[in-house]
Amino acid sequence: MSGWWPYLEERTRREVDANVLCDRRISAVKAVLEALRPLGVGLFEAEQVVHGRYEALGDRVRRRPPDALDVSSLAARAEALPGRVAAIEAVWDGDTVHDWFVVLIAVLDGPSGEGHLATVYHRAGAAAPGTVAAGAGRALAQHLGVPFHFASPDVPDDEAPRWRTLPSGS
Repeated sequence: MSGWWPYLEERTRREVDANVLCDRRISAVKAVLEALRPLGVGLFEAEQVVHGRYEALGDRVRRRPPDALDVSSLAARAEALPGRVAAIEAVWDGDTVHDWFVVLIAVLDGPSGEGHLATVYHRAGAAAPGTVAAGAGRALAQHLGVPFHFASPDVPDDEAPRWRTLPSGS
């Protein structure tokens, strides 16, 4: 566990543990960061404190199930978005907790923008997130009759070209 935990007030410790027990990692990190920032603690150290609480609380954490990636679930999420889906896109993202993961996005025509459909994390014993996301994204795009774009399915790259930046995109 991080050596910063003892520096937190009891009220903040309870808040962090409540967030961890409900698998609200970002809220827990934010609470630690706000409380310890005056001591010079940065994001990395705050994440380490929260990671330690996840380990300490173990099986008591009510982990959220992974996003459903079947076509009907993804299509329902896409249909709930405020606009027409122009394309399905998969993009890499990452953080210090999950390492690299892939986000499936519906690119919208009107209103212009995008909507989050699912996040695909690495799971022990499963195919790589890029492979899983590509399969789900391709299936959804085919179902919706729109293009699918994944600029870097085999290698994590959070700066790969996006669909709207391609000459044929938009």
